[in-house]
Amino acid sequence: MQFSSNAARNLQRGPLARLIVPARPEAAANDNGEEPVSEAMLEASLRHFAAYGLGAARAARLQAEFAFFAGDRTAYRWWLGICRLLDKRMAMIAAREFETNPPGKIG
Repeated sequence: MQFSSNAARNLQRGPLARLIVPARPEAAANDNGEEPVSEAMLEASLRHFAAYGLGAARAARLQAEFAFFAGDRTAYRWWLGICRLLDKRMAMIAAREFETNPPGKIG
């Protein structure tokens, strides 16, 4: 039995093929495209990662925490930005925790 080439093409493009083959995602899953990142922030994040390895996000979060409770908003935003590039979820949780416990508030 021979198959015609048209039948093979229909199998590759037909409704069954669309169900089996997943659609291409519109953007990469790891794309943080919400906000632009400066070259300086990206370079600092990469250098920080090179220095601290897999613990880099935690180290950046700790620096952001020190800066926040010292009242240094510029350093806080810088370190939180580095943390965000390395681990977005950790940075979101940290920012929420810091904002609910402003400097000078005990407990």
